Amino acid sequence: MTNPFFEPSPLPYGLPPFADIRDEHYRPAFDRGFEEHLAEIAAIAENPEPATFENTMIPLEKSGQILERVATVFFNKSSSDSSDFTNELEEVMAPLLAAHADAITLNPRLYARITALFETRAELGLDPESVYLVERYHAEFTQAGAGLDDAAKERLREYNQQLAALTTRFEKNLLADTNDLAVVIDDVEELAGLDEGEISAAAEAARERGLEGKYLITLVLPTGHPYLASLSNRAVRERIMTASRSRGSRGGEHDNRQLVLDITRLRAERARLLGFATHAALITSDETAKTPEAVDEMLRRLAPAAARNAHAEQADLQALVGDEYSVAAWDWAFLTEKVRKAKYDVDTAEMRPYFEAERVLHDGVFWAATQVYGITFTERTDLVAYHPEARVFEVRDSDGEPVGLYVYDLYTRDSKRGGAWMNPLISQNSLLGHPVVVVNNLNVPKPAAGSPTLLSYDEVNTLFHEFGHALHGLFARVTYPKFAGTNVFRDFVEFPSQVNEMWMLWPEVLANYARHHLTGEPMPAELVEKVKASSTFNEGFATSEYLTAALLDQAWHRITADDRVTDVAEFEASAIASFGLDNPAVPTRYSSTYFAHTFSGGYDAGYYSYIWSEVLDADTVEWFKENGGMLRANGDRFRQRLLGVGGSKDPLEAFRDFRGRDAEIQPLLDRRGLN
Repeated sequence: MTNPFFEPSPLPYGLPPFADIRDEHYRPAFDRGFEEHLAEIAAIAENPEPATFENTMIPLEKSGQILERVATVFFNKSSSDSSDFTNELEEVMAPLLAAHADAITLNPRLYARITALFETRAELGLDPESVYLVERYHAEFTQAGAGLDDAAKERLREYNQQLAALTTRFEKNLLADTNDLAVVIDDVEELAGLDEGEISAAAEAARERGLEGKYLITLVLPTGHPYLASLSNRAVRERIMTASRSRGSRGGEHDNRQLVLDITRLRAERARLLGFATHAALITSDETAKTPEAVDEMLRRLAPAAARNAHAEQADLQALVGDEYSVAAWDWAFLTEKVRKAKYDVDTAEMRPYFEAERVLHDGVFWAATQVYGITFTERTDLVAYHPEARVFEVRDSDGEPVGLYVYDLYTRDSKRGGAWMNPLISQNSLLGHPVVVVNNLNVPKPAAGSPTLLSYDEVNTLFHEFGHALHGLFARVTYPKFAGTNVFRDFVEFPSQVNEMWMLWPEVLANYARHHLTGEPMPAELVEKVKASSTFNEGFATSEYLTAALLDQAWHRITADDRVTDVAEFEASAIASFGLDNPAVPTRYSSTYFAHTFSGGYDAGYYSYIWSEVLDADTVEWFKENGGMLRANGDRFRQRLLGVGGSKDPLEAFRDFRGRDAEIQPLLDRRGLN
């Protein structure tokens, strides 16, 4: 049987041939991919000719194609449609992939060739993108330890393989415990406050688990749960919150506490080996922030105002219930909606009937992109994705020229990890002639057959956000694979996605998609205005829960190799208290044992990226407003000068090229009510 990973896919846009891929194809493809890639690297490193851009950088960028194909498809599958097979293989492959990466970045001859080009780059007559390619390779190889001696390199390899295994185990534990802790409800009356669609989704989730006649509330990745805003039964709310916060810390085989301690210790030891005081210093050295002190300065600047606002909001909630009970974390969302109703005469749950998922996608998300960028979308039912629920759309420019494929996977399932994300399946670059295919994954509960999928306000916002990442991946037009799509600094990558959120409530866009799923009536204008008027309402809570997680991530990664942490809960509580954000009613968005972003998701010492990028985002939204809003000229400028460059130039330089200056923080402070 021919292995489909051994050759490029013949399908449109290089879409992987999912219909032909079987479990037995993955390991042989990984093995051949490793072998072929190392042979290609050896040919570059051992070339007796002096290093040139053509005999070093070009073949380096072309290398590893089989490995790229199989790894991209496998890790998409392991995150969105996992199985016992993928879980087992991922644990086997994680240290092997780490060792393989080290075999390349720690190759002394290869590093010497890259260094020679770096030192003479101004004399090579290269275009700016090629110069930047040399600079990025040199910076990344140096940071990864290419300049260490042989003994230090061996220790580094051990660290990297151990960390790959530990972070993979953390993710698997979290998925398993999240599934195990789903809350079973026996009586539908306990779900009072949920609408028909939500109750239908809970019944369907229970049925899929063999719990006929019951209702199952599956957990989401953050501490809070969307249903907490609606459920009137306080005991059920408490059960959901308790289950959410106990993930990874209950003892047994899925406990993540020791993994947290081991991961942070190893990261600190590796950072010292690489010449950095802490892991946070190592990570930020090659981001736009540059130092953990710069991150700390910004986050701590925001924390006091956020905490004050949260306490004021809490006082309003307590006044609502009087002496009946003290407001707890599981009460906040429910009572917030009541206060919002009293103060602004608005309840975001009233918007849900106007957010039917298919209309939101086509007449909201897609339509906005058509207006701003001129692109169009056609569903390709002839193309098979990796799961029956994943749908494929062809994207074309206004002149009919192809842009790429967009894969949309909306619903939650036990085999899908929590949260929402975008990842590429094929990344555009002209060197190899690759087109582009990107995926958006969300985790919306699926209602029973025949019932409409109605999205919450937050779910609509998440869809616009993730589609912003997809646009970044679709629009980037670069020469080299290294710069494809969203391959930018971690603390810049959230910027384009956050910008795309602005279209959710933009008047023309909202009028086009927000219609009642039964009557077709548009969302009442007064409801929209009330929501906008309350835009800074509850921002104390929202900012506090985010900042607590961002600062907790920094705290874990600012420990040194000499520090010895032995108790996860104690460290977390102490760190949160030191930020002035230790309010029991405002829990951190992610506690350590289920903080997937930082312990398995690539955001280690980088969760600050969201608000760091939001400074750029808020300033960009102001630019759009100042320049006429939803105009093709504005979209074309943003596409060409920022989205379109991918990672092929310094991101802050790209921002200045678009904006005409550096970003200012005031629009962010205004947006979040932190003046």
